[in-house]
Amino acid sequence: MLITPPASRIASTFAGALQAAQDAAAGQNYPSATLYVVATPIGNLADITLRALHLLQLADVVACEDTRHTQTLLRAYGIDKAQAQLLAVHQHNEAQAVQSVLDRLQQGQRVAYVSDAGTPAVSDPGARLVAGVRQAGLPVVPLPGASSVTTVLSASGVWADSQGQGGFVFAGFLPSKSTERANAVLALSSETRAVVVLEAPHRIEALAGALAVLGERPLTVGRELTKQFEEIATLTASHFPDWLAADANRTRGEFALVLHPAAAASSTGPDTRVLKLLLAELPLKTAVKLAAEITGEPRNALYELALTFKQR
Repeated sequence: MLITPPASRIASTFAGALQAAQDAAAGQNYPSATLYVVATPIGNLADITLRALHLLQLADVVACEDTRHTQTLLRAYGIDKAQAQLLAVHQHNEAQAVQSVLDRLQQGQRVAYVSDAGTPAVSDPGARLVAGVRQAGLPVVPLPGASSVTTVLSASGVWADSQGQGGFVFAGFLPSKSTERANAVLALSSETRAVVVLEAPHRIEALAGALAVLGERPLTVGRELTKQFEEIATLTASHFPDWLAADANRTRGEFALVLHPAAAASSTGPDTRVLKLLLAELPLKTAVKLAAEITGEPRNALYELALTFKQR
């Protein structure tokens, strides 16, 4: 849900913003027959760029995930588009809708594409559309802005070192099925870069349970970023389920999380981290067999270690 000023203030507030957008951005070149990929706020209506406001006014067509949502957004800014100027392009029709956009572009129109929130084509629809337009030899121009990925990273305290080691991996939404999700967490368990994960409220408890096997690995949780009830906390992965359970409100809203980089693996002794992850999801013998294949550790040593863990 977008955060908007009181209704009585919207018109005057954004009338000034639209004029400022005109003053700041109108002098730039906005070619026709071009797809503009426009970032919109992830929650707070004030997080819109002047360039985005100007382009949304200028566009002949606004392609979007949800025409009703986008119409509400545009009207909040005082931008008036006829319903015929809104074109639905979402995950269920994206492949087919590419042709509709191409038709508009080939007629010389400017088409703006927006997702429901944030930067399009980043775990949102839009990538197929961009690829289709480029394949047709037509230009694509990005208008940067809000993104939950960079927002949560900026509050995580994760950085690259002076040798350029570090950085981050964007994993998006992990699989919804428990076994596949556990395998995905296992694959990320030894990642030496930060990992950004997104999740919806109805699946956050399941994700917390899957991540808990990472033990003391630091995790920065961003909930309802930029919105009224924004909450950002850094805790251990093992503590994440308890943190959610401590307040019923914490399972509400959209989530962006940063799994901090894994510490460098020890050069001595069996790799207990991988074995523990596998034991949390699989029978003992299967976990030992896979751990041996993954780590190269002797199977007998891993088996004895697994028995020790089971007895605790």
